[in-house]
Amino acid sequence: MAARSNRLRKQARKVTKDLHKMADIAGKEVRKNLRQLRATVSERYEQRRGKVHEFARKSVQFIVDRPFESTLIAAGVGLVLGRFWFRRCRARRTDDAT
Repeated sequence: MAARSNRLRKQARKVTKDLHKMADIAGKEVRKNLRQLRATVSERYEQRRGKVHEFARKSVQFIVDRPFESTLIAAGVGLVLGRFWFRRCRARRTDDAT
């Protein structure tokens, strides 16, 4: 019986060591993948950020180059958004009244 207990303890220690090794390997892989993910996300963020700045620069340049057209476009967008907003407010008032 004592021999069996010793054998079970040895097996339990071996299993514990194996589990620790596996956890270390998994942890290293996770850290490696996390570093790669951070690099990819950072790179894509910088790309998008550059595109947003470029769009903003082009928008300002368009407004400076064509002030009359820009005003008409802004008025048109305001008109469309205003109509949607007005319809929505009117629909809410109708719903509240019923």
